[in-house]
Amino acid sequence: MSPRGCVHPGVASVVSWVVTTDSRGASTALLTDRYELTMLTAALRSGAAGRRAVFEVFARALPNGRRYGVVAGTGRLLDALERFHFGPGELAFLRDNQMVDDDALRYLESYHFGGDIWGYGEGDAYFPGSPILVVEAPFAEAVVLETLVLAILNHDSAIASAASRMVTAADGRPLIEMGSRRTHEMAAVASARAAYIAGFGSTSNLQAGRDYGVPTSGTSAHAFSLIHDSERDAFAAQLAALGKGTTLLVDTFDVARAVRTAVELAGPGLGAVRIDSGDLPMVARQVRDLLDELGARATRIVLSGDLNEYSIAALAAAPVDGYGVGTSLVTGSGAPTAALVYKLVARATEANGEGVLQPVAKRSVGKPGRGGRKWAARQFDENGVAAAELITRADAFGQDLGGIPNRPLLHQLVRGGEIVDREPLTAARDRHRAALAELPVHALQLSRGYPAIPTVFAPDGE
Repeated sequence: MSPRGCVHPGVASVVSWVVTTDSRGASTALLTDRYELTMLTAALRSGAAGRRAVFEVFARALPNGRRYGVVAGTGRLLDALERFHFGPGELAFLRDNQMVDDDALRYLESYHFGGDIWGYGEGDAYFPGSPILVVEAPFAEAVVLETLVLAILNHDSAIASAASRMVTAADGRPLIEMGSRRTHEMAAVASARAAYIAGFGSTSNLQAGRDYGVPTSGTSAHAFSLIHDSERDAFAAQLAALGKGTTLLVDTFDVARAVRTAVELAGPGLGAVRIDSGDLPMVARQVRDLLDELGARATRIVLSGDLNEYSIAALAAAPVDGYGVGTSLVTGSGAPTAALVYKLVARATEANGEGVLQPVAKRSVGKPGRGGRKWAARQFDENGVAAAELITRADAFGQDLGGIPNRPLLHQLVRGGEIVDREPLTAARDRHRAALAELPVHALQLSRGYPAIPTVFAPDGE
């Protein structure tokens, strides 16, 4: 079992809070907004704390006119949930700062989530209104999880959604996640994990390799060439240490001269060269011609340098063998959050948790809700292509859809407080590949547009 996740404050403007694994096993309970405990304290006073409640996580819209989103972070959320408890240190902090009253302190001292959670499979696609996570538990147990749930899913889904577009643009060429130096150190680990789910082949981040088994790779920086007396000395040192299969950075000074030096030292078996600056399409062609001329026909060319899905797509005709992506990936390529929300959609009719679940929804201007516990299925046309995201009320789940082919989307993750569906990261990676294959062709277009399939709310789902 992998180390459990903890949350750290982000310093980059695009990341507020993220969760990652940490061998210290720290509690995740204080990685939350204070208003969660304000509501808890007041609900204990009013008697509503024990009222059974259903919360759903969904996005009202996809960011930046994208065609689909990608669910990511579910596995990290389950890790963090296991460590969501209030120990002596957390309770002392709350007590000493008078954040909650004595009743709330006693409640939190024995807090353990004992409810049920359903979710879309990690790596699956989602659309506006998709209930990608459903939490059912007494109000007090469920409400305090809001910030943690949203912090993880918003960050990871944003990164995975951007990464998926980059993988599509690369069209089979491998991608390396190289964003660790462009974001908070813990956000970097989460980003590497999310990118791997979406199809990136490796990461430069060693923590992600240790915690999640993401393959790692790395080249060298310009500083390595500059610290040596010559570029030749730098290349010779790297080849001596790592062998001919290594990747040499060739744009510190003169690219053509560097390529000639690299092949002279390594021979035609040189693994790869990396280009990080300049007119990348033009330089890549020049380098390919030169490598072929020197007999290094199998030497690969890797490009990096502020790439995103659009610049990767523009390089489709260039003789490139792979890409390294950093800043754009870890910032969600302009959409650093998935804009997911955690909303109460149903509550028991009795304060003690008994009675039927009654739909509830806010009517705020611009932010209306849809009440009722929901289920979701992806419908397909006669060719097996996704045609709609069908959302129905819970009591309608399993209803006859008139023979229309469909795939249920919600799986139980937690039952009675116990995790019942933990899976390896490779399963999420495989699921993402399969989910994209189901979507209509226009879903993979990079241009701004509408969601690839409509979200249809059944009549009994309001």
